[in-house]
Amino acid sequence: MGDLIERLRAGLPAEAILTDPDVTASYANDMASFCPAGAPAVVVLPRTVEEVRHVMRTATALRVPVVPQGARTGLSGAANASEGCVVLSLTRMDRVLEIDPVDRVAVVEPGVVNAALSKAVAQHGLYYPPDPSSWEQCTIGGNIGTGSGGLCCVKYGVTAEYVLGLEVVLADGRLMRTGRRTAKGVAGYDLTRLFVGSEGSLGIVVRAILALKPAPPAQLAMVAEFPSAEAACAAVCDIMANGHVPSLLELMDGTTVRAVNAMTAMGLPESTEALLLAAFDTPDPAADLTAVGELCLAAGATQVVPAEDAIESEMLLQARRMALPALERVSTATMIDDVCVPRGRLAAMLVGVAAIAAKHELTIGVCAHAGDGNTHPVVCFDAADPEESRRARESFDEIMALGLELGGTITGEHGVGVLKKEWLARELGPVGVEMQRGIKAVFDPLGILNPGKLF
Repeated sequence: MGDLIERLRAGLPAEAILTDPDVTASYANDMASFCPAGAPAVVVLPRTVEEVRHVMRTATALRVPVVPQGARTGLSGAANASEGCVVLSLTRMDRVLEIDPVDRVAVVEPGVVNAALSKAVAQHGLYYPPDPSSWEQCTIGGNIGTGSGGLCCVKYGVTAEYVLGLEVVLADGRLMRTGRRTAKGVAGYDLTRLFVGSEGSLGIVVRAILALKPAPPAQLAMVAEFPSAEAACAAVCDIMANGHVPSLLELMDGTTVRAVNAMTAMGLPESTEALLLAAFDTPDPAADLTAVGELCLAAGATQVVPAEDAIESEMLLQARRMALPALERVSTATMIDDVCVPRGRLAAMLVGVAAIAAKHELTIGVCAHAGDGNTHPVVCFDAADPEESRRARESFDEIMALGLELGGTITGEHGVGVLKKEWLARELGPVGVEMQRGIKAVFDPLGILNPGKLF
């Protein structure tokens, strides 16, 4: 370890190197449950590309594993430290380097916080759509590493669709540029897309060229109450089948509604078994909401409440934002699943989760990006109770199995990390895993980049 620290000091300022075990221990985990983590040998916080290159050259020379990190808001253990590793925290590389209104791109460092970028581009009348629920804390580098999504994906898509080009420091310290900043470009293999969702296992992103859109009008929202999750899911299918393009289409099941009620005293009817929230940022959002409201009523909604203005819209959406904090109050710990299924199988997914909750005698609330079919079942359990913790883990696995049975995927936006390694192999199959390992070996032949993640 002494040689490692000395070599790092040769190319990094003293304040960029943390060795106090009490301090480095705070960098060991992201926010996932049931994910093991080791003790880092050192934490480094570079500010420049050259400093990152020095770290990787040093790590390669000494065969030391490197775990890249952003804000550690992830939910899969992808940023968890390996024993004796160098934790490479990129949070100090936080500059927005360029905003170009003509080409509608931003060039940023990986430590830029998502909300900070959104505010910066808004000053130019532009919009960066990906908005994970942790957008006020999470970083662009972390968003790229895990392929993050958010509430607006139903209309605007996920992070991968906005990453045009990257600068990446490879495992041996070489700097590689991928992609473009032009509107079009198909030269060679799409290495840019390869890095999105790679969880820091192929290289360290140190710059990103991101696509921007013109800022849309303020969205207008509505909420519809349903007597069953099946009825709400039927409304979702009808909305999408009729060609509507909402900027947001979110669902909360009855368990989640009751948890939010208990926390916030919002006055939602206890009889509500599903709450559907829709929003439009079109030129005439009121007309769109009227049409969607009629579809909801036809599907069995007991009440439809449209907002009159942006302030009322924000009040309606507050219930969805409170879903996770409310479920976290149900017990001492939560596991948040991230299973995405075809929209037409959304009802089967929610019914199946309810059956799993009953089988294991656990509270499992589901909030979902319904327009994407992306469900977030939240398993609530007592972490101090080994038996209940065991049932929580079993229910988590059964939910993932259900998602695959329904033609879905084990993760829509949270990533694989440590938590879902076994399930990634099941989803990809042996040939798929072999090809992915082959790609990993090309970029990281020594296996030092975020080892133990993905597969």
